[in-house]
This record gives sequence, C-alpha cells and structure tokens, in this order.
Amino acid sequence: MDSKKKIFIIDDDSFLLDMYALKFSQSNYEVTTALGSEPALAKLKEGFVPDVMLLDIVMPVMDGFEFMEKIKEENLATNATIIILSNRGQPSDVARGESLGAAGYIVKASSTPSEVIEKVHSIITNLKK
Repeated sequence: MDSKKKIFIIDDDSFLLDMYALKFSQSNYEVTTALGSEPALAKLKEGFVPDVMLLDIVMPVMDGFEFMEKIKEENLATNATIIILSNRGQPSDVARGESLGAAGYIVKASSTPSEVIEKVHSIITNLKK
C-alpha cells in the first residue's frame, strides 16, 4: 500500500477547511490546512512539501491565482499537484488556473465533499499514468 498522500488544503473559510480536512483524512490522506494564502505561503517557505494542494481562488489579501504565481516565482512545492477548489467556475477562471499549472479545477457549489474527494483522487491517479 502507498504511503499516505500529503494534501495541503488552502481556503479562507474555516468551516469548509475543517470539513474537507476531516473528509480527506478519512480517505487516507495526511492533511495539512492553511486559513488563507499567507499562512499557506509561510508553511511552504518553512519547507513543507505537499503532494497535492487543494486551493481556493477567492481569498483576501492574495487570491489563489496570485498564490500560484508566487509559489512558482519562489520555486515552492514544485512537484505538488495543484487542484483548484472554488465557487468561481467561469471558463476564464478555469483557463487561468490551467495556464498557471493547475492539474484540475473543481467547482465547490456543484460537488459534494465526497465527489470532491473522488475527483481529487481521479486527478492524482490519472497523472501517474
């Protein structure tokens, strides 16, 4: 059996953060969370290296796109699979996420937590092929 995948969930909504953290830990993931992009950036700068980052777009101070630009600029978590989990699902947002290196884009409003886990697992599994 594989060792647990380290997933880093970044969102500014503590309720969603806790709920997804619980769901992913129940699905055999090692979960780390950050309440917003600034604490997330600090954690990565301290040397935390996740396998997967689940990233919200709409956050105060630095949105998810800016966060992706910043970690790319600073060469942080270069091998992490980034998956955007946002309520913004406009084609322009999806295209921007992909252009910044996101491996997947999940719209929160149209996915149950269980579906989010399935989609994340599917994205990770398909990348291995």
